[in-house]
Amino acid sequence: MKPTILVADDEPSIVLSLQVLLQKAGFDVRIARNGEEALQSVEANPPDLILLDAMMPKRDGFDVCQSLRANPAHRNLPIIMLTAKSRDVERQKGMALGATDYVTKPFSTRDLIATVRKHLDPEAAL
Repeated sequence: MKPTILVADDEPSIVLSLQVLLQKAGFDVRIARNGEEALQSVEANPPDLILLDAMMPKRDGFDVCQSLRANPAHRNLPIIMLTAKSRDVERQKGMALGATDYVTKPFSTRDLIATVRKHLDPEAAL
Protein backbone atom coordinates (compact mmCIF):
# COMPACT_ATOMS: atom_id res chain seq x y z
CA MET A 1 0.00 0.00 0.00
CA LYS A 2 1.32 3.43 -0.97
CA PRO A 3 1.88 6.00 1.80
CA THR A 4 -0.63 8.86 1.76
CA ILE A 5 0.55 12.47 1.87
CA LEU A 6 -1.82 15.31 2.71
CA VAL A 7 -0.79 18.50 0.92
CA ALA A 8 -2.29 21.49 2.76
CA ASP A 9 -1.68 24.64 0.71
CA ASP A 10 -3.92 27.37 -0.74
CA GLU A 11 -1.78 28.16 -3.78
CA PRO A 12 -3.16 26.15 -6.77
CA SER A 13 0.12 26.07 -8.71
CA ILE A 14 2.05 24.74 -5.69
CA VAL A 15 -0.66 22.16 -4.97
CA LEU A 16 -0.59 20.92 -8.57
CA SER A 17 3.20 20.70 -8.75
CA LEU A 18 3.41 18.91 -5.39
CA GLN A 19 0.65 16.52 -6.39
CA VAL A 20 2.42 15.56 -9.64
CA LEU A 21 5.82 15.33 -7.93
CA LEU A 22 4.57 13.14 -5.08
CA GLN A 23 2.49 10.87 -7.30
CA LYS A 24 5.49 10.31 -9.59
CA ALA A 25 7.49 9.41 -6.46
CA GLY A 26 4.93 6.72 -5.63
CA PHE A 27 2.69 8.37 -3.05
CA ASP A 28 -1.07 8.74 -2.81
CA VAL A 29 -1.90 12.44 -2.47
CA ARG A 30 -4.83 14.19 -0.82
CA ILE A 31 -5.37 17.96 -0.93
CA ALA A 32 -6.59 20.50 1.63
CA ARG A 33 -6.86 24.13 0.52
CA ASN A 34 -7.10 25.71 3.96
CA GLY A 35 -6.42 24.92 7.60
CA GLU A 36 -9.98 23.81 8.38
CA GLU A 37 -9.96 21.34 5.46
CA ALA A 38 -6.59 20.00 6.63
CA LEU A 39 -7.86 19.30 10.16
CA GLN A 40 -11.08 17.72 8.84
CA SER A 41 -9.13 15.53 6.44
CA VAL A 42 -6.78 14.30 9.18
CA GLU A 43 -9.69 13.56 11.52
CA ALA A 44 -11.63 11.69 8.81
CA ASN A 45 -8.70 9.62 7.56
CA PRO A 46 -5.20 10.31 8.94
CA PRO A 47 -2.48 10.46 6.27
CA ASP A 48 1.01 9.06 6.72
CA LEU A 49 2.55 12.55 6.47
CA ILE A 50 1.43 16.17 6.02
CA LEU A 51 3.06 18.88 3.91
CA LEU A 52 1.66 21.96 5.61
CA ASP A 53 1.86 25.53 4.32
CA ALA A 54 2.27 28.11 7.07
CA MET A 55 0.10 30.79 5.45
CA MET A 56 -3.42 29.55 4.61
CA PRO A 57 -6.94 30.94 5.01
CA LYS A 58 -9.29 30.02 7.87
CA ARG A 59 -6.52 28.55 10.06
CA ASP A 60 -2.82 28.97 9.34
CA GLY A 61 -0.37 26.08 9.32
CA PHE A 62 1.04 26.98 12.73
CA ASP A 63 -2.44 26.71 14.26
CA VAL A 64 -3.13 23.44 12.41
CA CYS A 65 0.17 21.98 13.62
CA GLN A 66 -0.53 23.01 17.20
CA SER A 67 -4.07 21.56 17.06
CA LEU A 68 -2.83 18.24 15.69
CA ARG A 69 -0.10 17.97 18.32
CA ALA A 70 -2.66 18.62 21.06
CA ASN A 71 -4.50 15.44 20.00
CA PRO A 72 -2.72 12.30 21.30
CA ALA A 73 -3.89 10.37 18.23
CA HIS A 74 -1.80 12.63 15.97
CA ARG A 75 1.25 13.28 18.15
CA ASN A 76 3.53 11.12 16.01
CA LEU A 77 2.15 12.15 12.61
CA PRO A 78 5.04 13.62 10.59
CA ILE A 79 4.30 17.27 9.75
CA ILE A 80 6.62 19.07 7.36
CA MET A 81 6.01 22.82 7.32
CA LEU A 82 6.40 24.04 3.75
CA THR A 83 6.56 27.79 3.56
CA ALA A 84 8.00 30.92 2.02
CA LYS A 85 8.68 32.20 5.53
CA SER A 86 12.39 31.50 5.81
CA ARG A 87 13.37 33.60 8.82
CA ASP A 88 14.70 31.73 11.83
CA VAL A 89 11.82 33.07 13.94
CA GLU A 90 9.24 31.25 11.77
CA ARG A 91 11.32 28.08 11.68
CA GLN A 92 11.65 28.13 15.48
CA LYS A 93 7.93 28.78 15.88
CA GLY A 94 7.03 25.87 13.58
CA MET A 95 9.38 23.49 15.37
CA ALA A 96 8.21 24.68 18.81
CA LEU A 97 4.60 23.98 17.83
CA GLY A 98 5.50 20.43 16.89
CA ALA A 99 6.53 20.41 13.24
CA THR A 100 8.71 17.45 12.37
CA ASP A 101 10.66 19.44 9.78
CA TYR A 102 10.63 22.82 8.04
CA VAL A 103 11.23 23.33 4.31
CA THR A 104 11.32 26.79 2.72
CA LYS A 105 10.00 27.73 -0.72
CA PRO A 106 11.42 27.66 -3.28
CA PHE A 107 12.65 24.16 -2.60
CA SER A 108 14.55 21.50 -4.47
CA THR A 109 12.12 18.79 -5.55
CA ARG A 110 14.77 16.13 -5.00
CA ASP A 111 15.47 17.39 -1.48
CA LEU A 112 11.75 17.56 -0.68
CA ILE A 113 11.18 13.94 -1.74
CA ALA A 114 14.23 12.89 0.29
CA THR A 115 12.85 14.72 3.34
CA VAL A 116 9.42 13.09 2.90
CA ARG A 117 10.97 9.62 2.59
CA LYS A 118 13.21 10.26 5.63
CA HIS A 119 10.20 11.04 7.82
CA LEU A 120 8.07 8.20 6.48
CA ASP A 121 10.80 5.63 7.05
CA PRO A 122 13.45 6.90 9.48
CA GLU A 123 15.20 3.50 9.39
CA ALA A 124 15.87 3.84 5.65
CA ALA A 125 17.59 7.19 6.18
CA LEU A 126 20.29 5.65 8.37
